[in-house]
Amino acid sequence: MYKNKTFLAIIPARGGSKRLPRKNVLNLNGKPLIAYSIEAGLNSKYIDKVIVTSDDDEILTISKKYGAEIIIRPDDLANDMATTVDTVEHVLESVDLYEYLVLLQPTSPLRTNEHIDEAIQLLEQKNADAIIGVCETDHSPLWVNTLPNSKSMDNFLSHEIIGKRSQDLDKHYRINGAIYICKTDKFIQEKTLFINNNYAYEMKRSASVDIDNRIDFILASLLLNEALFSVAKSDINA
Repeated sequence: MYKNKTFLAIIPARGGSKRLPRKNVLNLNGKPLIAYSIEAGLNSKYIDKVIVTSDDDEILTISKKYGAEIIIRPDDLANDMATTVDTVEHVLESVDLYEYLVLLQPTSPLRTNEHIDEAIQLLEQKNADAIIGVCETDHSPLWVNTLPNSKSMDNFLSHEIIGKRSQDLDKHYRINGAIYICKTDKFIQEKTLFINNNYAYEMKRSASVDIDNRIDFILASLLLNEALFSVAKSDINA
């Protein structure tokens, strides 16, 4: 609870994953990937309850071991067509309503309880209805374009940026998938986490690794490695 407002953390974790099979239970530096998000939620000063929703028995067993409450997800919400909104709605139908929901993707192991607490504090400071985690992009999207079949680079870049250094271009940000906070009644009404009166919580790129494939997993492991973590710690917890 924060400022008399209640917060429910929801961690959605399907058993199936195509690019990196069984990623949510893979051993990442000594514990299952999903454990990092569970611990971050439980260690938050403001989260009132942490729930893992899954269709997978192993994920549910691990989640209980690490202290989360669990909700068994029905098969129709465990396929590739099921959306995050569908999954969150199913959880909300199964529990008492909290004023805010906090979605924590299990694929963001470098997002800490400090990040969650700062995002909740920002929610209060901005008098916001929603907060979404973002980080600066690695490369400006102004350097990106489609290619024709001929692979011609003519008109690939706009004339306005030709000759400019990358550091002279405006900063761009991307949603990093680590934290979504939304007023519960607004979510129920609008069926989206992207409601109005929504603000960005900026995170460092080093804390924004979103594990989708083997390379992401290796990168997260390196950042969590004790030798490298001591160097990156100031960035991760910033």
